Amino acid sequence: MIQLELLISLPFILPLFFFLISGFLGKKSSSSSSATKLPMSYPLIGSYIALSKNRNRWPEWIAEILRHSPSGTFVLHRPFGVRQVLTANPSNVQHILKTQFYRYPKGHFFRSTLSDLLGDGIFTADGDSWKSQRQISSHAFNTKSLHNFVETVVDTELTKRLIPILSAAAADKSVINLQDILQRFAFDNICKIAFGFDPEYLSPSFPSPEFTTAFDSAIRLSSERFGSINPALWKLKRAFGIGSEKQLQLAVSQIRGFAQRIVREKKRELDEKSSLENGDLLSRILNSGHVDENLVTDLVISFILAGRDTTSAALTWFFWLISSHSHVEEEILREITENPVAPGNIPSLRNGKDGGPVGFKLAGFSARAVAREGRSHRKMELRGEGSVHLSGVSSGTQDMSRKGHGILADEAGGGRCSAAVPGCAGDGGRL
Repeated sequence: MIQLELLISLPFILPLFFFLISGFLGKKSSSSSSATKLPMSYPLIGSYIALSKNRNRWPEWIAEILRHSPSGTFVLHRPFGVRQVLTANPSNVQHILKTQFYRYPKGHFFRSTLSDLLGDGIFTADGDSWKSQRQISSHAFNTKSLHNFVETVVDTELTKRLIPILSAAAADKSVINLQDILQRFAFDNICKIAFGFDPEYLSPSFPSPEFTTAFDSAIRLSSERFGSINPALWKLKRAFGIGSEKQLQLAVSQIRGFAQRIVREKKRELDEKSSLENGDLLSRILNSGHVDENLVTDLVISFILAGRDTTSAALTWFFWLISSHSHVEEEILREITENPVAPGNIPSLRNGKDGGPVGFKLAGFSARAVAREGRSHRKMELRGEGSVHLSGVSSGTQDMSRKGHGILADEAGGGRCSAAVPGCAGDGGRL
């Protein structure tokens, strides 16, 4: 299969060798340590060598580039003239994601790359479609009853599943895969909150996570398309159903089948009952009259993408940071012990009759620790390559006055990235 891919790539690669060699010979070595951290660009292939070398450490590499860029903004040259603007400059982030958000559509390249997995969901939509899905989601989220429902779901998942597992591991002094456990915890929560469906992935038997395995595979393979030297390569593989594209088709088929079963089952429940007592998001969306199966299926996949990896990644990083800084762990434990809350004051952290955990106020040092983790490992966002005007973006010495750039906005200046960003796991886009 590798040989076949090389044969397919050969017509594109051979003409580049002359320019590559001439580029190497023409470049002078730089004595600046900062300059050596920035990827070099060559005729036609751009920074493909550096891109390929760092394809398995994309978040760390982007963070290094931004840290060594004087203005916090860098134009990454991809093969065949495609450019991508990377920025950690707060003014630029505000300009792109807030004040001039309408000027930065995701564009055809972004949508075509991710649409097999995400369809026309909110993470690939632009314009009126994005606004409509945003309104649907916002209306469903911004209700007091949903907030109460979320508290009940998370509290149950904590007291009945997560804490007993962690307590047993502590008592037995056994080693556990905390990231896997937190991913299961997050997946159970998002399924119950969004769809009223309990996959029971965090049950003591630890069932094989077939769906999440397919989901992770689809995210990885879809993201790898961004790293292709030419989109024609992965499109050709998709047309013939070979290699990674065949694997992607199988994973997407499993994911969409799972999402469609959830939607159809919920519709059947709605047909049998005038109203559902469940407060999940899908019931609210269907009750509001949005019954187009394809749209709702895309929303289901988007909800899973938005709620699963974001929560588990944040929790994993938080506990990893605590384990690496014993003084922070000691301070948080002291604060929890000294500031208990009366039972029932915080529904999601109450000392229930079933022996649930004693609640505590997330304030002071604990709140600052959580906020610091959020700033240090915040998700990145990728804006597409549509008709983009960058005249209002500050870039130092970089020329960013042209149209057609992709935008990667990192709110933290070196944080972690999302599934919609090439080579990352988590959630992407703006919800």
